[in-house]
Amino acid sequence: MTAGLLLIGASGLAREVIAAGVTGVVGILDDNLDLHGTEVAGVPVVGSIVDAVKREESLLVCVGPSLGRRHVVRRLHKFGVSGDRYATYVARSARVGATSDIDRGSIVMDGVVITADAKIGRHVVIMPNCTITHDNVLGDFATLAAGVSLGGSVHIRESAYIGMNVSVRQGLTIGAEATIGMGAVVLEDVPDEQTWVGIPAHPLGVTS
Repeated sequence: MTAGLLLIGASGLAREVIAAGVTGVVGILDDNLDLHGTEVAGVPVVGSIVDAVKREESLLVCVGPSLGRRHVVRRLHKFGVSGDRYATYVARSARVGATSDIDRGSIVMDGVVITADAKIGRHVVIMPNCTITHDNVLGDFATLAAGVSLGGSVHIRESAYIGMNVSVRQGLTIGAEATIGMGAVVLEDVPDEQTWVGIPAHPLGVTS
């Protein structure tokens, strides 16, 4: 693999990663042809996503929505892009405990605190000022918006989306592809694919 990093997606997340100080970026790949030949935050858009197949740089998928990010990775996998092509970005101001692990493709932004024995899966996005405490497990493609706080031993399953400033009580599970609305306080397990909102959090459309 040659030196350099390609960001996948000319998105707000890409601009945030650039602003946070990621190094070695040589270009952005995006399927919007109108963006080709332009720049995003000073970085040139050099082609479409599928062009990653014929290039050799490391890749960082900067697609904000969990399901969209998963779609891009699965699409590239079908074209032969292996897991070891993906970089991991941890902002300089993030604090990661020595016993916690972050897998390939994940993005950890400024002010994030990850304490002891946490497991962060592949292509997870953790936005600024989140707190991930002991024994948390974040499944592949999970997204934590800014300011999320997780109690100990919380399990966020694959492709779940946790909105801004959500708090999750210790020991709970947020199901795969579930969505938690911003500002919610989660006091019980959330099933797969459901949307929960409010204080205390409850299924959308159900009065608590």
